[in-house]
Amino acid sequence: MRIVIVEDNISVAKGIAYRLQDEGHAVDILHDGAEADDFLRTEGADLIILDINLPGMGGVDLLKALRVRGDTRPVLMLTAQAELTDKVAGLDAGADDYLAKPFEMDELSARVRALSRRKPSVDPGIHAIGTLTFDPSARAVLGPDGDLTVPRREVALFESLLNAKGRFVSKQSLLDNMYGTGSDVDEAVVEVYVSRLRKRLKGFGVEIAMRRGIGYAMAESGS
Repeated sequence: MRIVIVEDNISVAKGIAYRLQDEGHAVDILHDGAEADDFLRTEGADLIILDINLPGMGGVDLLKALRVRGDTRPVLMLTAQAELTDKVAGLDAGADDYLAKPFEMDELSARVRALSRRKPSVDPGIHAIGTLTFDPSARAVLGPDGDLTVPRREVALFESLLNAKGRFVSKQSLLDNMYGTGSDVDEAVVEVYVSRLRKRLKGFGVEIAMRRGIGYAMAESGS
């Protein structure tokens, strides 16, 4: 999944990001509520982790703005320890869940998994292409004989191309989903991962096409 973290405490934001990236998710980090509001108007994300106390625009106001414009992406609200009013305000504004600080990373990961299963708009279920299936919750690419054991960056690439439903995706968009928006990674890295993924998909009825200057698209062989 692509997850947006909106948290003004840099060390907390980095800690969450490292954990989620280790689990194979692409992560974007923002530290200001107003900047996050602008970002979320145009950028895709599967889940938002939102701190309640933010500069520029408070977390509750940001969440209300999301819901007013019809944005139904799941939001995990981070609240101050034992502040019941914060929890109530977040839930009333449209948060799907909340987590009180300080928290254990294992619990955060569990909440993220639960939200990804709960929302059909985020995870509609198992996807099929060729003789492969993809389980978004488990981050697993499965063949007829079971798990293909695809490395996490390649899983993120596979998911991005699969979600595009045959449309071409630019290298930059693929990088954003693999590493997070604004990451200092050269676009040439995409070519390396595409080459590796093509080899893994060989024999499963799936191919990745390339158009120079446009990007990559994945489809069933012969389609």
